[in-house]
Amino acid sequence: MFFITFLKFLFVGAINTLIDFGVLNILMFFSGIEKGWPYALFKAISFSLAVVNSYFLNKNWTFQKKNAFTGNEFSKFFLISFISFCLNVSLAVLLVNEGPFFGFSSYLWANFSAVVAAFATTFINFFGYKYLVFKETNRNIS
Repeated sequence: MFFITFLKFLFVGAINTLIDFGVLNILMFFSGIEKGWPYALFKAISFSLAVVNSYFLNKNWTFQKKNAFTGNEFSKFFLISFISFCLNVSLAVLLVNEGPFFGFSSYLWANFSAVVAAFATTFINFFGYKYLVFKETNRNIS
């Protein structure tokens, strides 16, 4: 069951990554900006939209929590996501502002930086969501 749950999480993550990269690339394309503080803002926007999608897909499909929306659950999800957000955006911005390397264009380097940041936060999210946010509770039925 753990392996199936992790595969579902990775699939949802792929969808979230498409949202993240899609929005990021749309913002870079229309603005012509690929680094600096505007890139950090673009990355924050794209990542945030992906997180909203992540909550609903992970809650209802990956971890199959059919309970009603609770502030406590969402607060935990938000906290894990915020920690991941900080690491994701910081790492992406650090990499994008240090490069490009390996002969990459600025545009390709910006995307490479986002990929590295996404992989770096995958396991933090999975274990945080599974064991802190959407954990199974033991219920005593009398």
